[in-house]
Amino acid sequence: MKISTLFFLLVLSTIGFGQEAYNNCNMALDVCPNTTVTVNNIGSNKTFCPNCEDDFNQCFTPNNTIWLRFSTNDAGGDIQINLSNIQFENEAGRDTRFNAVLIETTTPCIGNGYTPIGNCIAQQTTNQTITAVGLNPATVYYLVLSGELSGTGITLPAEFTLDVSITGPAIDRLVPVLNAGIESSICANTIVAAYAERENCEDPGVFMWFVNNTHVATTSDSVYYTNNLQTGDVVSVQTSCYTSCPVTLTQNLTPVTVSTLTLDAGQDQHINQNEVVQLHAVIGINTIATWSPSYALSAIDITSPVANPSQTTTYTLKIEDTITGCIAIDYITIYVESGLFIPTTFSPNGDGENDTWVVLGIDAYPDCLLNIYNRWGQHIYQATGYNLEKAWDGKGKLGELNEGVYFYELQLRDSEKQILKGSITLIR
Repeated sequence: MKISTLFFLLVLSTIGFGQEAYNNCNMALDVCPNTTVTVNNIGSNKTFCPNCEDDFNQCFTPNNTIWLRFSTNDAGGDIQINLSNIQFENEAGRDTRFNAVLIETTTPCIGNGYTPIGNCIAQQTTNQTITAVGLNPATVYYLVLSGELSGTGITLPAEFTLDVSITGPAIDRLVPVLNAGIESSICANTIVAAYAERENCEDPGVFMWFVNNTHVATTSDSVYYTNNLQTGDVVSVQTSCYTSCPVTLTQNLTPVTVSTLTLDAGQDQHINQNEVVQLHAVIGINTIATWSPSYALSAIDITSPVANPSQTTTYTLKIEDTITGCIAIDYITIYVESGLFIPTTFSPNGDGENDTWVVLGIDAYPDCLLNIYNRWGQHIYQATGYNLEKAWDGKGKLGELNEGVYFYELQLRDSEKQILKGSITLIR
């Protein structure tokens, strides 16, 4: 059991259990402008082979390295790297000194391409500062930290924890600003636009929109449209700037107040021709009402006008709030029945009574079209502008028709495009 446990611990040590990701140069930790980051090299190792990441001897001989990086701005210039709050791991035979160097390279993480920049930190135990001048604009630089391993009785490289911060004009960047807004007083069921504007924002990301902290939309442009807000709802927007060391910007907009209008134009109604009906709309206070069209209405600016249309008409009631300016619309349709009497039988036998098929009230539809078919669907009669003078006398294209059941299609050709269908029994 002891042998197995020892083997397991050796395996963990070999694979670097507990190492920070930035033990690897290709996973170097980004240090953002004017921020402080705490790092450590506890459990880190050295990757040493020809031209590997730790194959260098500028300033010091690497032992258990960790890698940090930063990017200069578009202007470049001077920087200062502050290394502070250093705490060493205390253990028999372990060194308690650290090393640091700033490097420039055109081939990241390949040892033979490094160029030291600024002053070198070697075998130090206290807070240190690296100063570098004239750094190139828009360039990535690497900071390497390592534990020292030298001296009598020292068998283990130093392990430490420390704080790193970088300042200076070469790394400074403008502070991004997000300005957003929305109209605070809106009308119900109308589209409102929330907008956002960014300043000093490089590499901008998308806009994410929230209503009461619930994500509702993602847009590439700076405007979000909605008609689903309720009184008290809070719209907020989130976006980001900079690819390296991104900055997230969030702003809550002013809570909205939604004005809802009371409006009911009433139920649709059916009347016969020459009948009148009174409308009874319900509206809220502080509103002005207007009906349209004015056709066959006693008034257009009251809630209960009298209507006497001669044909089916849909009236629109529009109200406007005199305080908020909000507008609402509702509709009511007055259906005017055709007023037709369509007989189902007639007897064209020449006795002078009921000899023709007379449709009472058809004169109100001078453009009507009548088609008559037999029971086999054959077309036997047609008349345009069907009226008393054109009343069907029971004859077809070939003369008098036999007794039986026939079928009509009467197209009124009115504004409602009504088509009436039914059967006629012809009796001799």
